[in-house]
Amino acid sequence: MSRICELTGKGRLVGHNVSHANNKTKRVFLPNLQNVTLMSEKLDRSFKFRVSTQGLRSVEHNGGLDNWLLKTSDDKLSARALKVKRELAKASKEAA
Repeated sequence: MSRICELTGKGRLVGHNVSHANNKTKRVFLPNLQNVTLMSEKLDRSFKFRVSTQGLRSVEHNGGLDNWLLKTSDDKLSARALKVKRELAKASKEAA
């Protein structure tokens, strides 16, 4: 399983450990991923995602999973998140 946030697309970054003598060695910065269950109000279902903590804060700031998915571009979302986004679009189209 890759270490990429399913909602924001945030992945690993590469940098250096720098010693006191200014020696540089490669290292990897990994996102803080958490397994969370997010509730969709329009679909009245819950979905499990692997999300970074920053992504989780962003979802809450935007008013929940439904609003986040509708505002976010498709290239950042994972395949599972895209599937949920399509279900949301279909449900909102049927309701209108």
